[in-house]
Amino acid sequence: MPEFSSDSDMQKKNMRRAPLLTAFLLWAGTWACAAQAAVSVQVLDSAGQPVPNAVVYAEPAGGGSSAKAPHQVEIEQKNKTFIPLVTVVQTGTPILFPNHDNVRHHVYSFSPAKTFELKLYSGVPGSPVMFDKAGTVVLGCNIHDEMVAYVQVVNTPYFGVSDRSGMVRLEGIANGRYALKAWYFTMGPNQAAVAQPLEVQGEGRATIKLNVKAVPL
Repeated sequence: MPEFSSDSDMQKKNMRRAPLLTAFLLWAGTWACAAQAAVSVQVLDSAGQPVPNAVVYAEPAGGGSSAKAPHQVEIEQKNKTFIPLVTVVQTGTPILFPNHDNVRHHVYSFSPAKTFELKLYSGVPGSPVMFDKAGTVVLGCNIHDEMVAYVQVVNTPYFGVSDRSGMVRLEGIANGRYALKAWYFTMGPNQAAVAQPLEVQGEGRATIKLNVKAVPL
């Protein structure tokens, strides 16, 4: 006759397996953490001075990219100004354009990467605008010509905008080889980002230099 294990026998077997499972989970978690890192990048201008508001991003070598679900971003209008001046998003990101002024705005772009318009409106538009093509998008207001802003759309989840000290930190970047790129709004929408090779092996630092004159914040 076949032998059947008692409940106590099964409990003993499960107890023996538990440390092995725990050890595997700890190892897997440690490996996952080790496989990702962060890179601190400083952007300098032609005089060696820090460049704030520079877009910095890392594109994986070979053209592949880690898929991360983009979250909605907002570009506000306050005191007849777009805030922030410079935004960087991953392709497929929806952007909302709330108007906090007491006058109406007509937001538009003629850029090839995204051509759209939000005709005269106040408050919050009914839906965001989807930015689904890589490239530079210049924003304007059809009523207030002094209003301008820039959106850089990139095919990678590893990006940021530099602070006053020209620093930006690329978080959660996987170990491997990349093209580190930087773009500044005074370069114009048709000028390609400056690129240099980057190899990530754990935490790291990098410097990238642009042939521009930094505009103070």
